[in-house]
Order: sequence, then C-alpha cells, then structure tokens
Amino acid sequence: MRDSIPSLAIVIPCYNEQEVLPETSSRLIALMHAFVGENMVQPDSYILLVDDGSKDNTWSQIEALALKYPEFRGLKLSRNFGHQHALLAGLHQANDVTITVSVDADLQDDLEAIREMILKYQQGAEIVYGVRDDRGSDSVFKRNSALLFYKLLSRMGIESVYNHADFRLMSQVALDAFRQFGESNIYLRGMIPMLGFSSDTVYYKRAERFAGTSKYNLRKMFSLAWNGVSSLSIQPLRFVTFCGFTIFSISILLSLYALYSYLFLETTMGWTSTVLPIYFLGGIQLLCIGLLGEYVAKIYKEVKQRPKYIIEKMLR
Repeated sequence: MRDSIPSLAIVIPCYNEQEVLPETSSRLIALMHAFVGENMVQPDSYILLVDDGSKDNTWSQIEALALKYPEFRGLKLSRNFGHQHALLAGLHQANDVTITVSVDADLQDDLEAIREMILKYQQGAEIVYGVRDDRGSDSVFKRNSALLFYKLLSRMGIESVYNHADFRLMSQVALDAFRQFGESNIYLRGMIPMLGFSSDTVYYKRAERFAGTSKYNLRKMFSLAWNGVSSLSIQPLRFVTFCGFTIFSISILLSLYALYSYLFLETTMGWTSTVLPIYFLGGIQLLCIGLLGEYVAKIYKEVKQRPKYIIEKMLR
C-alpha cells in the first residue's frame, strides 16, 4: 500500500479531433480538479495532448487550452506518425510524474475509470489495464474478428489483455523500463505486458464515440493486427518452415506413388494431375516469399534507426 500522493499525467493522442476535443477537454479538466481536490493526485498534475499531424483545427484548440488552463500541455508532431507512435511520444515526454494514464480523445473510454486505476496503483499495481466489460456496441464482424485475433495472439505465445486497447495506467517505474525498448515497429498492447511488473485491471463500459469519426477503418485495423503479430512473434516464419516440410513430405510420397504406378500399374497421362500441383506449389511459394519479405522489410526499417516521431512544437 502506497501512502504518498502521486503526480499524474494524462496522455491523449489526437488526430483530427476538433469535433470532440472541446467536450473531452471539459471533462478532463473537471476530472483533474476533482482529483486534486480529493488529494488523489498532486496539484502539478497535467494533461498532455499530442497532435499527430492533424489536418483540421486540433492544434489551434490545444494551443487555446494551454493558454487558458495551466493543467494542459501540448505536443505537436511534424506529421502523422500514427496512433501508436503519437502515444509513444506522449509517454516519452511524461517523465516528470509518478503515474501516467493513456486514453483516446473520442470519449469511448470511461474517464471515471481513471479514479479506480489510481486506487489500484495505491494498492501496489505498477500497471493497471482498462478493460471493456463487453463488446455489445461493436458489429458482429468486429466482435468475432477481435475474438479470433486474441486467440491467435495466445496461440503464438504473445501475452495480451483481452478487450484492452490503450487505456491504461503506468507507474514511472514501469515507464522507465518501457523506455528501454528501442524498436520502431511497435504494438503497445503486446509490449506493455512483456514488462512483467505487478498489474491489475479495471472494467468499464465502453461508450459510442461522442463526436467525429473513427480513424481506424478496416484496413488500419488489419494493419495494426498484423503489426502486432509480426512485431512480437516469429511463429509465422515457423509456419512457413512447417509448410515447406509438409509439402516436401507429400512430394516424396507422391513421387514414390508415381514410380510405383509407372512400374506396376497402367498410367494415364493427364493435364489436371500436371497443372494443379504446379499452381498449388507456386501459390505456396509466393505466399512464403511474401511473408519472408514482410519480416525483411521490418528488419530494413529497424536497422535504419530513423526517429519514431519528430516533435515540431511543445507547449508547457
């Protein structure tokens, strides 16, 4: 049990959020004032809004908030680096507090759950995951695809928290350890559990987006899923090896059967028996080459050691 009052940073990545940001900021400032008034967090706690290269007036709103309220800080990236890297930038900058909470700007995550997260931290948890209690607001396709994805991660040995996105609390101890991760291809939902610190969960009901449109279309969701699998597991490469071994074994058996047929049975030369194996093996080879290419591309990106994000402006 911790007795000291922690200082808190709430990190929020923003991309074209001008429609929802006024309401989000209003709720956040009220929540922060309540936490300070209840002696849950220190008065120097703050809210860090990270603009991920927005094309609308998101940054202008962040500037106005930083001028009006001392609790707001702003971080502007030079271009759109993607949600995960924008969140990473905020987590890296929030290095002067005891605990950091990351949450999206769309108000789908219950901000009141942060209160329970802080209590879990006070009870000894270094990481507290916000977990939605159901997926009733999702489409049938999204529910089933999410379930399949989590099962796939589990089969591949990737530790993850079911129904958890990026709504979490991390202590400075956990964040200091996380900052040692140097890779460019990141999947935070799989990387954070790798830290191994004591953790807990807070369940909440996920709401509909308050305003604006979701930035995660089907293509981006599949891209995030593949990045999670390929960044944290080599099982797909082992699957390629398994396919190669299986096809080789089948080829040996078919060769023996063909030799037996040629020597002892009457054989009929056919187009189908010639063309189908060629198509099948050709497809398998292209699939395996493509999969290997994905991993080579990731290595190519990593060895160049380009910055994960570039900060254009900071408001304190």
